Amino acid sequence: MVLSRYNCAPELLIQATLKFRKKRIAVIGDLMLDRFIWGAVSRISPEAPVPVVEIRKETTCMGGAANVVANISSLGGNPIPFGVLGDDAEGKRLRAEFGSLGISASGLVTDRDRTTSVKTRIIAHHQQVCRTDREDRSPLSPESHDKILRLFRSHLEGADGIVISDYAKGLISRTLLGEILPLAKSRGKVVCIDPKSSDLSIYRPATVITPNTHEVERAAGLAINNADGLLRAGRKILRQTGIPYLLVTRGEEGMTLFGGGKKATHIPTVAREVFDVTGAGDTVISVLALGLVAGLSMLEAAVLANIAAGIVVGKLGTASVTPEELIARIKSREISGSPVE
Repeated sequence: MVLSRYNCAPELLIQATLKFRKKRIAVIGDLMLDRFIWGAVSRISPEAPVPVVEIRKETTCMGGAANVVANISSLGGNPIPFGVLGDDAEGKRLRAEFGSLGISASGLVTDRDRTTSVKTRIIAHHQQVCRTDREDRSPLSPESHDKILRLFRSHLEGADGIVISDYAKGLISRTLLGEILPLAKSRGKVVCIDPKSSDLSIYRPATVITPNTHEVERAAGLAINNADGLLRAGRKILRQTGIPYLLVTRGEEGMTLFGGGKKATHIPTVAREVFDVTGAGDTVISVLALGLVAGLSMLEAAVLANIAAGIVVGKLGTASVTPEELIARIKSREISGSPVE
């Protein structure tokens, strides 16, 4: 990918990245803990045709909306997380993780009747063997709903932008969206949404939504087998939702941006090597939101988010990107077309 193809000057993207510092982004969504069990496989179980993983170590990090928070923090921004945690060890661990990053927990609600979402991935020889999930996907209690709404309202004025990270774990409902989105629009806030519902119209009025190809197929009711199929599906979603921009994340095929009264723009991937796509969507929406509040156009912010995604998929496990990594990749010949001094 050469930036001149999109009229994106490398210097502009670098300056925007430097402006990330202290930008306040409200992140509301499903907070999770990602647990990784690392080991090696040397034999098959005699009890069933499955590998026996000899565990070497275990690690944990923030996942879901919490990984968006971690990415924004890593990039120099000031995230404000809003979400619901269980009264359990995993919930306490997430609070401790936020605290270690200097992130305020003032937007977090503890619900004694819910379980903190935990995804456990078992990895052997740099490959994921299986994943187990412990979660509660039931709707929030009225009490937790009201607490989240009240906290969000109290912090909205001081936020430069908003990210809604929907993992379908019960927090992001049609009712909650119907209350926070009109409020955000009335305050003129940029709202970036990573959606999960097949009815993308519930996310109106957002600034941009970032579904993956599978989610676009499901929402549009159209098979995407080629570029024409993607264009038909993307245009249909824009018509149905009335949301100004749609950024389709397409894994190893990059991204496609729809909206703004312009033709769809394909942005090819810039990943040097793909080790793990875990959390790449969290990186995309984090950089997209920061780029927009730093003054970039939607296309410029999408290009920057694509560069960041190319970095994070080269790391194993849930990962984030630093400003230094992002700037170094922007300056590289493979991105800019020529070295940037």
